[in-house]
Amino acid sequence: MPEYIVTHVSRYDYEETVSLCQNLALMEPQDSSIQTVRSFQLQCDPMPAIRERRKDYFGNAVHYFSVEQPHSHIEFVSTTDLFTEDPAPLELASTPPHELVRDQIRRALHPEELEIVQFTLPSRFVPTGPEFAELASQDFVPGRPFAEAALALTRRIYQEFSYDSEATTILTPLHDVMRIRAGVCQDFSHIFLAALRSLGLPCRYVSGYIETYPPPGQPRLQGADASHAWVSIYIPGHGWLDLDPTNGKLRTYEYIQAAVGRDYQDVSPLRGVLFGGGKHRVRVSVDVKRKDEAQPA
Repeated sequence: MPEYIVTHVSRYDYEETVSLCQNLALMEPQDSSIQTVRSFQLQCDPMPAIRERRKDYFGNAVHYFSVEQPHSHIEFVSTTDLFTEDPAPLELASTPPHELVRDQIRRALHPEELEIVQFTLPSRFVPTGPEFAELASQDFVPGRPFAEAALALTRRIYQEFSYDSEATTILTPLHDVMRIRAGVCQDFSHIFLAALRSLGLPCRYVSGYIETYPPPGQPRLQGADASHAWVSIYIPGHGWLDLDPTNGKLRTYEYIQAAVGRDYQDVSPLRGVLFGGGKHRVRVSVDVKRKDEAQPA
């Protein structure tokens, strides 16, 4: 069970003075059956006049900041110390056929299932339609176990789509991502969600971090990591199963969950409003280190 130190820095430098800004930060990982948070700190510079913490509708920790003094930059630094472990193994072939999952969620006979219905519907960044249903139908053949089909689609997105950080922005329509077959983890997660939701199947967006490794013989680069996104499918009688279409695999101990929602809009690490500022420059860096690596020599 590895212990990680995760440091996430987001800095905005403004061309003009900002007189007031209000921000929401979703950077705090939560405890779960496979994730134990030892400590979390979130600092804001300049010092906010108001600072609050609450849980949102999805159970994510949301930090609110109001900076009410003139400023030319704002920087958020979060530091998390936590343990992770592999999820309990699941026999994918033993999960119910995807048609039965679809029909059970549609009926929503239990309160828990009623809450799951929202994850079968389109959202701002995740449309539904025949184009996405056709993508899913290659793997979701009649009678195939839900989890088995989902992993097959995960692997196919990994094989058929190219990772290209210059190909898209968060505002690139998902139909365009389908056409160019390129993008980043947010795009691939949205593609997966659109495909399953177009079949009436429940799935959600997950944001967080993943441990990365330098090339053989090379040291880790400070700030070289980035936030990551993947997906979860809901299996009645089991719960949520996480899959990563960017890397074509199931979630392992290397993944650190920060927030969940319908799509990127619900879990964006930072969002807010400001008065003034003009043009701005954004710099983001993320470090995911094993605790023993983070200790001084």
